[in-house]
Amino acid sequence: MTIVYPTQIGPAEIGIALSSARRPESIENDAQALAAARQLADIFAVDASRRDAQRILPWEELDRFSQSGLWTITVPRAFGGPDVSTETLAEVIAIIGRADGSLSQIPQNHFYAVEVLRVGASEAKQRFFFDRVLAGERFGNALAEIGHRDFRRRTRLLREQDGWFVDGRKFYCTGAIYAHWIPTLVVAEEAGRDVTYLAFVPRAAAGVTITDDWDGFGQRVTGSGSVSFERVRVEPDWIVPFQASFERPTTIGPFAQIMHAAIDLGIGWGAYQDMLAFLRDRARPWIDSGVERAADDPLTLHQVGNVWLRLRAAEALVKRAARITDAARANMTEESVARASVAVAEAKILTTKASLLAANKLFELSGTSATMAEDNFDRHWRNARTHTLHDPVRWKYQAVGNYYLNGKRPPRHGAI
Repeated sequence: MTIVYPTQIGPAEIGIALSSARRPESIENDAQALAAARQLADIFAVDASRRDAQRILPWEELDRFSQSGLWTITVPRAFGGPDVSTETLAEVIAIIGRADGSLSQIPQNHFYAVEVLRVGASEAKQRFFFDRVLAGERFGNALAEIGHRDFRRRTRLLREQDGWFVDGRKFYCTGAIYAHWIPTLVVAEEAGRDVTYLAFVPRAAAGVTITDDWDGFGQRVTGSGSVSFERVRVEPDWIVPFQASFERPTTIGPFAQIMHAAIDLGIGWGAYQDMLAFLRDRARPWIDSGVERAADDPLTLHQVGNVWLRLRAAEALVKRAARITDAARANMTEESVARASVAVAEAKILTTKASLLAANKLFELSGTSATMAEDNFDRHWRNARTHTLHDPVRWKYQAVGNYYLNGKRPPRHGAI
């Protein structure tokens, strides 16, 4: 395994990145998960701006994050996990996102992989990988590709006489650099047709190269760069169905999407918090307002109230969508999964709009002095704008309208 660092990374940080997993703290229920998230958020918030400004990859923070036990919270109870509700998971992500949007995104693909295992893997494979998660190991991802219209056709699972191999290149591999396993979308030829699987590739396997080449202006320390596989040997026990989990009604899609909504919501709340502090302590009122404090400006108060209401409405829709998703997980039918997908799409529309609004209003209401580089408030807008591009919100409006007007269920995949 090779890791390529175009940016400067210290030897101590590399050591943390390559260290073996340690068994995390035990989280037994939803309340403990939320308490752990709040405690971590206070810690992560302290240096969040510096990490973003200097693009310092959060090796130590990720280690602390996973050691808290929060990366185990979606493991089913039958396998020894706390199996928290989707509502709690979304709230945990949003809490961390208030402090640091990048840190809230990194485990998203970990939880996604756990869900794919829960829905589509055999009991033996579930036992193996859930035990790995409970032991402190992290999943990253290598799902998407660039430069090809159909990303599924590039990275292949080759079944040969001397073993099974993964060969190809991926991008947008959030969390792969920090992971112990890299769940990788692969295509295998079966009976003359291509079938997609998720191959869990050990990060340390020979032939794996991780390149820290993510240079987006937002979510700068998510490690969302490239991973290449050069005839990387994998075991059959590390391969789980993927395509089959979308050919029948499952909640993998809405479960994946609600986490993205929670990330956006958290980023929005983070911008809102910084806006309030600036308005109270540093902003000056407009000369025509007739007040001495910016916090008493009636036009500012109106706009602050509007941002708060948008964020609260988005938060309410996330909670509602989470409850509908959990109901669908308990009884996965064509209609229950469709309801969950539409509910999550509704929430994602509002979290997108609310997070961008909060990030914009931070500057509009605080004034020019809020643009100083030392505050780095622009990270909120950069993070919101970058992450909300994960998939087009315009298609979510279409899915919602088509469902309510024509009774048309949305397609089943990870982007609705």
